[in-house]
Amino acid sequence: MDTTKILGSEEWCRLDDMSIPAIKARVDSGAKTSSIQASKVKIFTKGLEDWVRFEVNPIQDNRSISILCQAKLFDVRSVKSSQGISEERPVIKTPVTIGGNTFDIELTLANRDTMEYRMLLGREAISSRYLVDPSQSFCQGDISSEEIAKKYKPYMSEKSGLTIGLLASNPNLYSNNVL
Repeated sequence: MDTTKILGSEEWCRLDDMSIPAIKARVDSGAKTSSIQASKVKIFTKGLEDWVRFEVNPIQDNRSISILCQAKLFDVRSVKSSQGISEERPVIKTPVTIGGNTFDIELTLANRDTMEYRMLLGREAISSRYLVDPSQSFCQGDISSEEIAKKYKPYMSEKSGLTIGLLASNPNLYSNNVL
């Protein structure tokens, strides 16, 4: 019996090592390596190893949720973008869970702010594991907006009003009087 699983053109992924409970990924068999949206990328030394610290905004069109991540630096590679421009990108290796399957993938850290998806799942991650049916979406399970809100509730901060402090050299000035 064939145990090959099917992926649609988009799937939900979970990255436990980075505390990302759900991120929508574009499945792209044309891209060699997987990629994740990362900002404020900083390579640093921890002990004798190179590590990388970065922020991920895992939900499309929502910058209020920002997760600070760090991982051991696996590599730095020259990657050609979809526009044909080559750039040096840090690469990490991390486990990903899609549906009920967990396996290690290589992720390049890239600025994907202009992209519709916060993550791209490339052919190295899906090869020998999945077949892709581009006419389908979320073959490995969909997540509702309510479930996403529940998963990201710990990362959301209470909205508060603006607090303004007034520093004045002379508190008796007309402009400093409270009406």
